[in-house]
Amino acid sequence: MTTTATPDTRRNASPYLYGEEAAAVARVLEAGQYGHTDVTEEFERRIAEFLGVRDVVAVMSGTAALHTALLAAEVGSGHEVVVPSMTFCATIQAILAVGATPVFVDVDPATLCVTDQLVMDAVSDSTRAVIPVLFGGRAIDFSRVRKKLAARQIAIVEDAAHAFGSRNGARRVGATGDLTCFSFGPIKNLTCGQGGIVVPRSFAEASMIRRLRMLGVAQSQTERAHTTSYSVEGFGLRYQMSGINAAIGLAQLDHFDKVETTRRRLWHAYRRALVGLDGVTLVDVDPDRSVPHLCQVLIPHRDEVHAHMKARGIGVGVHYPPNHLQPAFTEWRRELPATEQVGAQVLTLPFHQHLTEADVGQVVTVLGQSLKTVGAASCARS
Repeated sequence: MTTTATPDTRRNASPYLYGEEAAAVARVLEAGQYGHTDVTEEFERRIAEFLGVRDVVAVMSGTAALHTALLAAEVGSGHEVVVPSMTFCATIQAILAVGATPVFVDVDPATLCVTDQLVMDAVSDSTRAVIPVLFGGRAIDFSRVRKKLAARQIAIVEDAAHAFGSRNGARRVGATGDLTCFSFGPIKNLTCGQGGIVVPRSFAEASMIRRLRMLGVAQSQTERAHTTSYSVEGFGLRYQMSGINAAIGLAQLDHFDKVETTRRRLWHAYRRALVGLDGVTLVDVDPDRSVPHLCQVLIPHRDEVHAHMKARGIGVGVHYPPNHLQPAFTEWRRELPATEQVGAQVLTLPFHQHLTEADVGQVVTVLGQSLKTVGAASCARS
């Protein structure tokens, strides 16, 4: 049977807008101030309230969040940072940006996340931070090892780029007491167009990250408006979030209950539809506690199935090619058997709020047809 793809299964994930974002941006444009503004500070207050934390610091991207969080944790030259290879390369680049060395670790194939034991096995006397990546939106419980890491002055810096809104037990991710970094890029659970935040562990860290994001300047924008000078107190970068991006995020935040409901419903729809496919393993994102960001399967003949589904108009992808196999990171390559196995099998299915449950059924139908076609061709060659 031939299936014609709909536009929503054909296209890759795109931002889901609620209709108020353009007006919110227009108000900022009309005000004439496009940098860090009171809109940015309102966004920080609203996000902190949503997460149930005292403070957050808004920056221009998730990568900037990771970079400044590592600096706030005093990670630098001579230090090691334990990190899964199965993540976007931005995580690794942030480590290199502070002069530290990445120590790649394996993942649990069922979740594509690290475990506390995998991390502790890689910790050394040179370790200054560990970065659990909350893959697909799934929280990672480090409660058993948090005190051990703290006793060795090792910071936990959560890469929660996929996990805004997810829960770790009763609390939102970000409220567990660790340095936590979120991304609000174009296709994240909540988008600012571009942006990120850091949840600091202390007032001192919050102050440091605020200086870092504004070229080392100690005074806030409001304070600088009432003085003839300002104080540059150290290294800094232009990492602040603009009021334009914050306005988009505020408009999005008002509808986050819909994000949670829709993403969980679509993920569960995939799980039901995939039950009948042999040889397909659904990566578990713990959907009842997470706000799923991705829906992924592990399959045989991944590259061929990917090409077959693309040819049929289905917007599949791969998240991510393992970093320890990348040319830029060859110096730190090590054997990671689970990561290498899932790296060759993982396929990301279309997953965004434009989808319907009928679209999900169509994707799974084409996946089943592709597996049969590719499998038959493989048998014929052997």
